Amino acid sequence: MTQNIYDTPEFFAGYSRLPRSVEGLPAAPEWPTLQSMLPDLQGRRVADLGCGFGWFCRWARDAGAAAVLGLDVSENMLARARETTGDPAIRYERADLEALALAEGAFDLVYSSLALHYIENLRGLFQQVRCGLVPGGRFVFSVEHPMYTAPGRPAWTRDPDGRLAWPVNSYAEEGTRSTDWLAKGVIKQHRTVATYANLLIATGFTIARLEEWSASADDVAAHPDWAGADERPSFLLMSAQR
Repeated sequence: MTQNIYDTPEFFAGYSRLPRSVEGLPAAPEWPTLQSMLPDLQGRRVADLGCGFGWFCRWARDAGAAAVLGLDVSENMLARARETTGDPAIRYERADLEALALAEGAFDLVYSSLALHYIENLRGLFQQVRCGLVPGGRFVFSVEHPMYTAPGRPAWTRDPDGRLAWPVNSYAEEGTRSTDWLAKGVIKQHRTVATYANLLIATGFTIARLEEWSASADDVAAHPDWAGADERPSFLLMSAQR
């Protein structure tokens, strides 16, 4: 099962204070680029994987979507999403993305923001997304850029024989990372950009667009708290078609 870190009090309290949690999509620096990768939503059926507080679900309805399904493993997230949503065309359900089952051809767009770097069985999830999309349907998602997920275990580890092993900090060495962000021991899955792209291709998608988002000099001038975000990509954004 996906680590449900968002239902721990310390993590949830910290996450709730983030600008993107308080102000929604406009406070997410990568949102304008991600928005530009979305298809026309008029009359479309949309699924949001890792919907959090429901910001995108509500935006999709405002953009003309006919029906939106928000899925999240966190009861805390879903409770907040339901409290702030009064639209009967938006439905929220609890789901573990590691074992997701989507009805065949149920959606025109599957969207996910900063959730898939938590998923170990990403191939299985991509297969389910493809199954859930109509032919020509679009899959648009963002993850933390692998340049950020690569470092992880700051301490020495031991191999099965008890011998000391090098810390896992290599970009090329994929796998589980344990990081301290808002709480200790947050588990993420590190993959290279090539792996994300090749998994999409292997599961039958055609990649339509790929962006490695980093702040521009103008971004940092307008948002001094983004200092450092112009040094390397912060987010990987991908759009693929079934």
